[in-house]
Amino acid sequence: MDKIALTNVRVFDGERLLEPTTVVIDGDRIGDDQAGARTWDGGGGVLLPGLIDCHIHLTDDATLSALACYGVTTGLDMGTWPPELVASLRGRPGVTDVRSSGTGATHPASMHAKRMGRAQGLVADPDEARAYVAQRVAESVDYIKIIVDPPGFDELTVRALVEAAHAHGLRTIAHAATRDAVLLAQAGGVDVLTHAPIDRPLEDSDVQRARASGQVVVPTLTMMEAIVERLAGSVPVSYDVARATVGQWYQAGVTILAGTDANQAASAPASPPYGTSLHHELQLLVGAGLSAVDALRSATILAARYFGLADRGVIAPGKRADLVLIDGDPLRDISAVSKIAAVWCAGVPAAGAPGRTEEAG
Repeated sequence: MDKIALTNVRVFDGERLLEPTTVVIDGDRIGDDQAGARTWDGGGGVLLPGLIDCHIHLTDDATLSALACYGVTTGLDMGTWPPELVASLRGRPGVTDVRSSGTGATHPASMHAKRMGRAQGLVADPDEARAYVAQRVAESVDYIKIIVDPPGFDELTVRALVEAAHAHGLRTIAHAATRDAVLLAQAGGVDVLTHAPIDRPLEDSDVQRARASGQVVVPTLTMMEAIVERLAGSVPVSYDVARATVGQWYQAGVTILAGTDANQAASAPASPPYGTSLHHELQLLVGAGLSAVDALRSATILAARYFGLADRGVIAPGKRADLVLIDGDPLRDISAVSKIAAVWCAGVPAAGAPGRTEEAG
């Protein structure tokens, strides 16, 4: 693998854009010695750590290529089956690196189980909850997904899932797309709330409870916007509720992470596209009140930090060479993240990335 010196790039360090500098790609890592490197002129562009989408659903190897070419170098899968498929998509060079929950836990009576035709991951009571977690651990999952979709789980079962996961050192992520689901997930002690409610706003006390408990939120505003557009007029849902709730969480100091729910499932209520949907998500987060800096942090340093990905999320010697070069200043206009010039996944250029990809040296 070539050693490359990316010259004349402005690095996003997690807080600001630095003055033009040189970043060395040395194999699959970021190096600190330019000796023997081939140069690649970054043209004054902005160099971001590879973006992390904190909520996707895997389909096949094309999923990884689609994510990578739009700068998403890490994807956190929140529900894919069978485990053999997930295993086959791990650790592939030159494309997006993935983590996965395997199949999520769902109550047999939930609307989710019925709509998706679920036969896997069904959990009816605390005993089944413990058995479910043991099965996922045997499959080497990275965290536990809990689909809190009333009618379905009671608090005891949610708590049993959480406690069993924590006993194995695993985080828990709750699908919670309504206010009642959010409250149940909070009461059950889940670590991450994914989706923002689209039916009713949260009370200030609910928001403060999330802050006090250290819960993290992945709002997937892209998905919530798409669901509301699809269901407009047929059921009482509102994107304004989701957007306002994200603003409440943010103002209260709750950690917000970027995720899209990108998928290609025919039974899903909407299917955000892989890669480009994360660019849109960052714009929606800014529209909900996040600063551009915090939106970028939600898809880089904070996402890596919270999910225990210590080797990425920042541009520093020794870290994975997951890098995205863009044209434009995303701190002035967050839409600049879509102006991609080049992408590297662990030091390997991502095939099909839009923009300028010619090298010089």
